[in-house]
Amino acid sequence: MTSQLKKEDLLRAYRTMREIREFEDRLHIEFATGKIPGFVHLYSGEEAVATGVCMHLTDEDRISSTHRGHGHCIAKGVDIHGMMAEIYGKKTGTCGGKGGSMHIADLEKGMMGANGIVGAGPPLICGAALAAKFKGNGGVGVAFFGDGASNQGTILESMNLASVWKLPVIFLNENNGYAESTGVSYNVPTPNIADRAAGFGMPGVTVDGNDFFAVYEAAGEAIRRARAGEGPTLLECKTQRYFGHFEGDAMTYRPNGESQNLRKTKDCLKIFAEKAIAAGLVTAAELEAIDKEVLALIEDSVVKALAAPKPTAADLLTGVYVSY
Repeated sequence: MTSQLKKEDLLRAYRTMREIREFEDRLHIEFATGKIPGFVHLYSGEEAVATGVCMHLTDEDRISSTHRGHGHCIAKGVDIHGMMAEIYGKKTGTCGGKGGSMHIADLEKGMMGANGIVGAGPPLICGAALAAKFKGNGGVGVAFFGDGASNQGTILESMNLASVWKLPVIFLNENNGYAESTGVSYNVPTPNIADRAAGFGMPGVTVDGNDFFAVYEAAGEAIRRARAGEGPTLLECKTQRYFGHFEGDAMTYRPNGESQNLRKTKDCLKIFAEKAIAAGLVTAAELEAIDKEVLALIEDSVVKALAAPKPTAADLLTGVYVSY
């Protein structure tokens, strides 16, 4: 367990992971009501990755996300009320209700956007990292992408460019074992996706993505290297998702009981709590208090989202062009 984290940091980490979990579990219920438009891809199970990485970042640092982006948004500090309203397609949403689940962006928080195009984030984050390098402000960019996206040419080209130009980038692979419905062993020929880093002349690191502390340590070193001008890192976090690729996915490609077993044995929130409590750094009562506060927050966000107005016809042509 890292010695860098103070008690308030540990409680903040737990709160962020709990917020992501409750947000996702509640969306799983709400989507079944038919009131949420569009597709929803849930992040539940992967909370330690987004939290362990974004704990090192400020609003000046940039991240790009995937279609499974709710966890990245919350970890980067995007307002939960705005996110819930956005997913419901309401005018009070983060993007005015016109982006929905797969396109939440908040530039003030350094969140460049979730993205429905597989592998589209890394080229964006290379641009953000290049800007930070020219400005000399010490900013870094983190590109989240999945195991399926790791085969996309956009990502491989981005790694090459970032390495040649020594851009302050972290390529953050969330390997949850399935590219939609295809197991990772069917489409990746190496034991670890991070093994590919050697071909681009950058460090490649693989960690247990269910262990917040392992992610925090590895991300901290990668981000330190980037800020120091030492170039990019490929960090692979092996994790899992509890729900299907999308809401409504029957998950016939997964063994019976796999998701339930992962919840029992590899839940990142349980692992965090067991380690932190055993070390005497936090108490069970403190974590339970956070659980109650987060449940109330999520309930309030749903109530306000349902009551919020929808965008009007006059809103259709607003926000088409945005100055960065």
